[in-house]
Amino acid sequence: MEELNDLLQQRRDKIETFQAAGVNPFANDFTVTDTALKIHEAHRADDKDKLEGLEVVYRVGGRIMARRDFGKAAFLQLQDGSGMLQIYVARNQVGEELFELFKKFDIGDIIGVVGAPFRTKTDELSLRASEIRLLTKSLLPLPEKWHGLTDVETRYRQRYLDLISNSDVKDVFRKRSQIVSLIRDYMLDNDYLEVETPMMHQIAGGATAKPFMTHHNTLDMDLFLRIAPELYLKRLVVGGFDRVFEINRNFRNEGISIQHNPEFTMMEFYRAYATYHDLMDFTEKLISDVAHKVCGSMVIPYGDKEVDLTPPWDRLTLKESIVKYGSTEMDVLDDRDKTFSYAQALGLELNDKIGHGKLLAEIFDEVVEPKLWQPTFITEYPTEISPLSRKNDQNPDVVDRFELFIVGRELANAFSELNDPLDQKERFVHQLEEKAAGDEEAHEMDEDYIRALEYGLPPTAGEGIGIDRLVMLLTNSASIRDVILFPQLRPEIS
Repeated sequence: MEELNDLLQQRRDKIETFQAAGVNPFANDFTVTDTALKIHEAHRADDKDKLEGLEVVYRVGGRIMARRDFGKAAFLQLQDGSGMLQIYVARNQVGEELFELFKKFDIGDIIGVVGAPFRTKTDELSLRASEIRLLTKSLLPLPEKWHGLTDVETRYRQRYLDLISNSDVKDVFRKRSQIVSLIRDYMLDNDYLEVETPMMHQIAGGATAKPFMTHHNTLDMDLFLRIAPELYLKRLVVGGFDRVFEINRNFRNEGISIQHNPEFTMMEFYRAYATYHDLMDFTEKLISDVAHKVCGSMVIPYGDKEVDLTPPWDRLTLKESIVKYGSTEMDVLDDRDKTFSYAQALGLELNDKIGHGKLLAEIFDEVVEPKLWQPTFITEYPTEISPLSRKNDQNPDVVDRFELFIVGRELANAFSELNDPLDQKERFVHQLEEKAAGDEEAHEMDEDYIRALEYGLPPTAGEGIGIDRLVMLLTNSASIRDVILFPQLRPEIS
């Protein structure tokens, strides 16, 4: 710490030196017209002789990441938002006075450079500086091994250092932006209308999750950060928007893990006159199209394995998946008591009053979900755990719903929407009973949503896709924190 304080003081002293020489250490009067990438692309095929015959000058700005001094000259590695570029600074090119000031520049300083391209003896494309300006004096030194900042806590807490130090991290977030843009384009191309719905709700609805609460002073009213936009989006379908989607944040006051962050990004979309079967087909096409454009292939690496996103994907009912992966028989799963005995044999500790549907869901989480590596749609979820889904016409114990699993985790959840207001109200009442019994995630009653259904929701299917988890998949990232720029962390201990 003492050494860091000494470096900080030395750099602060340099500010006074620059100011005394008439140099603003935080200038904002240098025009940047070019980037490292632009220069590399423009001259990738140009040899030394061709470059010497060109009369072209570039203006770049960026951070000094490394320097090698040779008395009357120096080489710098300059990093801007597009990449790296080598800069050659010679006293006989920039003048003695400017060169003396330049010698006081530090790694981490942000500079502006005017110069012409040339190739060094080792054939590296570089700029020969004719002008060099200090634009921002860096007071804190970069991590000693800037090319490989590895401390996980520092990387997440000081993401700016992570981005400066690790080009792979920048690539992840560039891909994230590309993925979101491609999804948006796909939805618009398929006639979906992008909308924005409230982030603060009077009733925490649209999912079974524990919400964050806040308070509005003027209205003297408690509000919840939204756990899902579902009920508002379906109100829009009632209003006549037949295809809507929203890409935005949800907030759930739950645990933090490599798969969960309290604040996360979802896309939810709703389509009138469609079923969950239609959305399975649509989802296959959407994700495989995005994957091919981002990764260049349908077969992508994840961890030490591969994932094949080539449609069609496997489709199993929830019970079929338990039979397939859980070493049991369908007749066991059809009988509640036999199912409970099977769960006990698996070592699951469950309340003996647990409903059959919740029991099946617990077993699925234990024996099936981790094994669903390749893309798999699981259908026919129990009605008991699906308060907003349409009951199956042939079997009212299950709903017309699917969840999509890839690499052992849920990526999407969809269903044919429940549009019967009487059935919906009855299920809300049941959820209130669950809440009264201690289930903090049970759904609240939403009278206005019931009223909207009473005006008529057309037959509709809707889906939510976890954007963060999709980015994890397509960037081969092991943790959700690796694909969220500023993940939630505990306060820093001083």
